[in-house]
Amino acid sequence: MANRQHAAQLPPDITRAETVEKGHGRIESRKAWASAEVVAHLEWPGAAQVLRIERTREIAGKSSSEIAYFVTSLPVAEAGAQRLLELARAHWEIENRLHWRRDVSMNEDRCRVRAGARPLAALRNLVLAMLRNTGSSVPAARETFAADFRSAIHAVTGRIL
Repeated sequence: MANRQHAAQLPPDITRAETVEKGHGRIESRKAWASAEVVAHLEWPGAAQVLRIERTREIAGKSSSEIAYFVTSLPVAEAGAQRLLELARAHWEIENRLHWRRDVSMNEDRCRVRAGARPLAALRNLVLAMLRNTGSSVPAARETFAADFRSAIHAVTGRIL
């Protein structure tokens, strides 16, 4: 009965999408609902749609779930629930690939530099890009370069000292 009441409260223009991914010992499903109708009730300039994503992850028999809400300026004609779900997934892919590596591998969160933080972040991004080209992990490269600065110079310049 609760599901029927919930369904009755959904906006009539709602679109839905769902993805399921299996890999790395886990199953992740994402369900998305998008609506432009509810935007009229928001005080959010430029908003065209709202999106609700329910993520469920199962690892070794244990499951966890979370719900996230998004507001976007993309109109329905440009992006329905499926496209918005893809865009949200792409955002987290960037988060996992770049920010996680900066936070964990390069200890960015523990850095107390405030003045000049943006140039330092740009340098970290440059280092990560260079390391990606070497095919080495960040911790392994840090260990190698700390032990032999010449290998670091070679990675940057392509020259052997």
